[in-house]
Amino acid sequence: MLTSYHQKVIYSGTGRRKTSIARVNLIPGSGKLIINGLPGESYLQFSPNYLRISCSPINILGLGKEYDVYVNTKGGGLTGQADAIRLGLARALCNINSNNRIMLKSEGLLRRDARSKERKKYGLRKARKAPQYSKR
Repeated sequence: MLTSYHQKVIYSGTGRRKTSIARVNLIPGSGKLIINGLPGESYLQFSPNYLRISCSPINILGLGKEYDVYVNTKGGGLTGQADAIRLGLARALCNINSNNRIMLKSEGLLRRDARSKERKKYGLRKARKAPQYSKR
C-alpha cells in the first residue's frame, strides 16, 4: 500500500506469525528501526538474533541505510513479533519495486509461517498430553 504523508512516500506491509501482528511502514530516511515508539534494539532486548531476523529482508536487498522502518506490533512474544516484522518488511519492500520480490521470494521471506498453537482438547491436559494412566 502506498500513501503520501507530507510529501513523504510511505510503503506499508502487514506480517503475522502465531498470535503476533506487525504493521510495518517504510519511509525514505537514514535506516532507523522504531518498534512501538521505541528504538528497535531496545524493544528487541538487544538480542542480535531478533535484530538479524527482523531486518533480514532490508539487509538482503542492501537497502539498510535508505529507509526508516516504523513498526506497530502486538500480540505473542518477541520471537513471533520478530518473524511478523520480517514478513511485513518483506511485503513492504515488494511494494517499492517488483524486482525486489524475486530476490525475497528465493530467500523464502515472503512465505507466511502458518504454524500456531494447537487447541486444547477436553479430557486432556494440553493439546495432546493425556493424564497419567493407572492400571490399578
